[in-house]
This record gives sequence, C-alpha cells and structure tokens, in this order.
Amino acid sequence: METNGSTEKIMGPTNPMVTPLLTDLYQFTMAYAYWKANKHLDRAVFDLYFRKNPFGGEYTVFAGLEECIHLIANFKLSHDDISYLRTAMPLCEEGFFNYLEELNCKDVEVYAIPEGSVVFPKVPLIRVEGPVAVVQLLETPFVNLVNYASLVTTNAARHRLVSGKDKVLMEFGLRRAQGPDGGISASKYCYIGGFDATSNVMAGKLFGIPLRGTHSHAFVSSYMSPDDIPDKTLKSKDGSTTCNDFLSLCQNWLKNIQTVKLFGVFGETNQSELTAFISYALAFPNNFLALVDTYDVMRSGLPNFCAVALALNSLGYKATGIRLDSGDLAYLSVQARKIFNIIETEFQITGFGKTAITASNDLNEETIDALNKQGHEMDAFGIGTYLVTCYAQAALGCVFKLVEINNQPRIKLSEDIAKVSIPCKKRIFRLYGKEGYPLVDIMTRENEPTPKEGERILCRHPFIESKRAYVVPQRVDELLKCYWPGNSNKHREELPSLDKIKNHCIHQLEQMRRDHMRRLNPTPYKVSVSAKLYDFIHFLWLNEAPVGELQ
Repeated sequence: METNGSTEKIMGPTNPMVTPLLTDLYQFTMAYAYWKANKHLDRAVFDLYFRKNPFGGEYTVFAGLEECIHLIANFKLSHDDISYLRTAMPLCEEGFFNYLEELNCKDVEVYAIPEGSVVFPKVPLIRVEGPVAVVQLLETPFVNLVNYASLVTTNAARHRLVSGKDKVLMEFGLRRAQGPDGGISASKYCYIGGFDATSNVMAGKLFGIPLRGTHSHAFVSSYMSPDDIPDKTLKSKDGSTTCNDFLSLCQNWLKNIQTVKLFGVFGETNQSELTAFISYALAFPNNFLALVDTYDVMRSGLPNFCAVALALNSLGYKATGIRLDSGDLAYLSVQARKIFNIIETEFQITGFGKTAITASNDLNEETIDALNKQGHEMDAFGIGTYLVTCYAQAALGCVFKLVEINNQPRIKLSEDIAKVSIPCKKRIFRLYGKEGYPLVDIMTRENEPTPKEGERILCRHPFIESKRAYVVPQRVDELLKCYWPGNSNKHREELPSLDKIKNHCIHQLEQMRRDHMRRLNPTPYKVSVSAKLYDFIHFLWLNEAPVGELQ
C-alpha cells in the first residue's frame, strides 16, 4: 500500500486477481529483451486511448482510472510470482528475475482525464511515463481495467439518457454477467453511468451503492394456501394497535375492490398468489413491492396487490408498488395507473394513484425508447442482461501506444489511417463556445503555449489536410491531470469518491450539446490537433515511412 505524495493511503484493486501477473506473456518477454539490451530504464511515454465510440454513438464515458491507480500503488511481484515466472521463462538469465524482485512504480508518472468524463476517440485517456520495461508491464492490466469499465459506464449513461432524469434505474444484471468480476464491475460502473441502485449485495457492501430487490416468481408460486402463514398478526406502523388477522383484513379489502368492479368482469383471483403477497407484506410492511405477473396481471396480480396495499394503508403503512416482468408493459402500466387513480378517488386514499410501477423483462435502450413512444406509466426500470453484458458491442477497443522514448517522439503507421498514432507527449484542452457547450478537444505538443479564452486558435484534423477551423474559445479546460507523480514531487490529484465520480459524469453529460448525444444520427464531436502538432505528425510520418522504388 502506497501513499505517494499524499497522506491518503491507496488500497489495492477491488479484485485481488489484479496483480502484476495479470498481463500477457509478451509484456514479460519484452521486458526481458529490454533488460538484456540494457534498455529497460529508457524513459518512455505511452498513451491509452480508443479509436471509435461504442454503440453507434458519438461519445464515451471514461471509467476504470481508480482501479489503475490502485494497481500501480501496490505494484510488486511476490516471491511466488517470481518463482512462477522462472518456470514460465526458463531461458531467461537469473539477473532478470533479481531485477523483477525489486521492481515497483516509484519512477512512473500517470496523467489522466478525470474518471466519469465524457471522452472521444484518439484523445489519450491516460498517459503513462516511466522506465519502458515497467510501463510495458502495465499495458495489459490498464487496458483491461479501462476497456470494460468505460464500455459499461457508457452503456449505463445511454440507458439513463433514453429513460429520462425522473425514472429510477436499477441494475439487475449479476446473474447474467460474465462471471463474478463482470458482475461486481457492472454494478460499480452502471452506478457511475447514472443508475440509482443495484440488486448486487456484494457491490452494495464494497461500494456503498443503494440496494433494491423484491421477490421472484418462485416466491409467489411456492405458496399453496393461507395455512402457509403461521403468524398472521401485524402491528400498526405507529405501534399503537395490532391486527390479529392480517390475512382476513386483506381478503375483506379484496371483496371491497370487487364490489367497485375496478377490474372488469373476473372471477376469483389466485389465492395462493394473494397468500404470497400477504406473507411478503408481513415480512416487509414498510417496503411492500409485489411482482404481479406470475399468473395474470389484470385478473389476479393487480387486484391481489391492491387488496394487500389497502390493508397495509389501514394500519398506517404505504405500499411501494408493483413490478411487471412480462406482457405488454406499456399497456399494463397504463391500466395499472388507471386502477391506482380510481382506488385513490373511490377510497379517498391520498397518494395511492402515485404507487410506483417498475418494469423489467430483458429491457434495453431500444425497448425503453419504444415504450416512450408508445406511452407508458412506468416509474422505474430494472435492467440486466443487455446492460451488463454490453450486448450491442463486445468491447471498446482501447489501445496503449508508445508515443515517445528518451525524449524522441515515435509514431505507429498503418495503411488504415484510423490506426496511425499521434506521436509525442501531449497536452489536451477542451474548448467551449459562447453557449457553454464544448466545441472541440485539441491536442498540442507539451511545450506549446496554453490556448487562451478569447484568442483565436487553428484546430486541425490530425490527418485530413482540408479539415480545419478557427475557434475562439470562451472557456478552456486542460483535461490531463496527475494522478500518480512517482518521484517527481508534482501535486497528485486525490481519487474522488464513487458518488463524486457519478456526479461528475452527470454534469459532463448535461454539458454536451444534445445533437452529440442523440440515439439516431448523432453529430460527431470534433477532435483536433494544433497547427504545430499537425505539421510535426506529418513530418515524422514522412521520415518514418519507407520510400518505395518502382522498377
């Protein structure tokens, strides 16, 4: 555990499997080759970035930085790790393993955009500086920790935007996630992306995320008769009276509902379902939320719920609501709301019409958008599989590229222009226009003057000569901040709490222009380089690209 320039102690990564061995073999083989050539201490600069926004959109939310810093603060190969590497790399000299035993990240510096920020392709999310061998060993874990985190946070943000600010969003994906770490990570990063709660108890413990959950269809179908409830007593909310037969109270309210003919023509409701609801209400009278589609929503689930809710109300409690997990969700929610409003009027129970309606059932961004267009009365959505698995896109595609070594800028060329890297150590600025929206992100060389408010600056596309524009920014934000100064004595940014990261994410999303954020045909956000960096990129490109010869 390290403190590195601060009194704050930095704990290890959430997942204990995140150690220096969580990397690809070729990182260690390269480290050995560097060491063998006496290059392992060469000062290198790497950029971590992605090339294309996910989900067909034009923005991404950066996440995973905290876990990267937790790794780097505790980066140390154990004796067992070294012993294993000796067996995995039997041809390497013993001196290399002695070097690895002493290896840490005290000579490494990490600069990053704050976690929860809205980010764009080609812009470095993290810049890592340090001895080339150790920085190379950080490549795979850093990419691993940022890739899924940013992808699922972006997915959560997209679900929040399509749902609207007023809906409660609950992440229900643990059982469908890719293993335990996928489930824990999804809960954490969906919360950052705008979700309100999770069903994942471990994530609640680890991160303080609010927990939500009710019961399953199995709970409802497990009850057979009223005899399944041995104790039918329930004290009133204020404790002044006791109802000795809560079951009979609920049955009487069901008869009252039937006389009003709220639910049209119907026979008896499913009595085992009613028994299950009563049992759950006796266990949780302050938080009674029932799954109403085990048998039939309109003919059984809703009348049974209302009967129990009204019985609770007569004892001073207030039922939370219902959950719909199948059927025509829009139609059923509208009908349920009508019934709740009628009950409020008929029985003069203030607020009953606002009883919460939650929907689940394999929801995703598209189905929520469709529900919005149909018109619905849902107050909350429980979203699982499509959210946590990022079903619409498997990976973000982060890369980790060398941009400078021993103060010499380096470039990676490709016939695919999207894969050409932007060389040298860079600064990144976000330029804002008159209306307060971000206009463009611009990368400059480290020694260039900082863009100033009110002064015109030429912004150029990194590779396409004709794409350029002058911008007169009304506000300028520098994006990269130092989160791990190594031995440089630079100020280290404190790692914010999860709630602060979430609030930053919400603020960032609200700052963006709506046409950049829309689901269909969003406007691409501009990422540019300064005129000097543009000239240098193309100078280096021509120097490094081999010249062909025609015969």
